[in-house]
Amino acid sequence: MNIRISSEAARWYVKELNLKDGDAVRFFPRYSSGGGLHPGFSLGISVEQPREVGINQHMEQIHFYIEDQDLWYLRGYDLIVNYLEPLDDIEYIYEEVEEVSSK
Repeated sequence: MNIRISSEAARWYVKELNLKDGDAVRFFPRYSSGGGLHPGFSLGISVEQPREVGINQHMEQIHFYIEDQDLWYLRGYDLIVNYLEPLDDIEYIYEEVEEVSSK
């Protein structure tokens, strides 16, 4: 399980959220009437420094991460974040990955 953010997507977050070098963007599951990876939840974001990082990626001097307590949302998937230029928006793709057994 990983986060993969394109450079273009990272620049979009910098612009839209007015981020500065060293800022951090947290992805987290939130209750939602819309659909995400799990019914009743969607992916939320907030600008906050991490406490217990589960997975992360540094891009464009910004720390993108998911807290350890929220990893259940992505179990079995990578989160891919792309920029959609025609829409000037972000797209989240959940790519299924094979979990490696610890046996």
